[in-house]
Amino acid sequence: MNIPFLGNWLNRHETEHGAALAAALADDPEGVAEMFAECEMLRVQVRAAGLELDGTPGSLEALDQLMPGWRRDPEATPWLGNDAGFYLGTVIIKTLPGCGWQVWPNGQPVIRLASGRELNVVESGVSWAMTGSPELSQVYAEASEG
Repeated sequence: MNIPFLGNWLNRHETEHGAALAAALADDPEGVAEMFAECEMLRVQVRAAGLELDGTPGSLEALDQLMPGWRRDPEATPWLGNDAGFYLGTVIIKTLPGCGWQVWPNGQPVIRLASGRELNVVESGVSWAMTGSPELSQVYAEASEG
């Protein structure tokens, strides 16, 4: 269904959300990074599988090896993928110098690498949760190359 005014409304609010998130990131980058690092839904799922997320690249490899039981729940998968993307971004920021969160005008948080390249880690996380590809550790390895 195509409802033109709804599309305009969504685009305007997406832009407003992006501006608010960008302002929050500028005012309190550590606070926003902490919020992104929470990933509570993902942490609950992996804890049930006997894994703790410790903020290291090794934990990304461990995540890649999990049996993805959540793929049977189409409502949970995007949320878990979103968390996986935020967790991936958190690991990148903690372990690779010069990286940080940025916000695209549409409100999408991304990681800016020291090289200036931007990674849409949330998109990678959602794809990983839905299909298993790309592996989170692979995205991290590519980020570490710049």
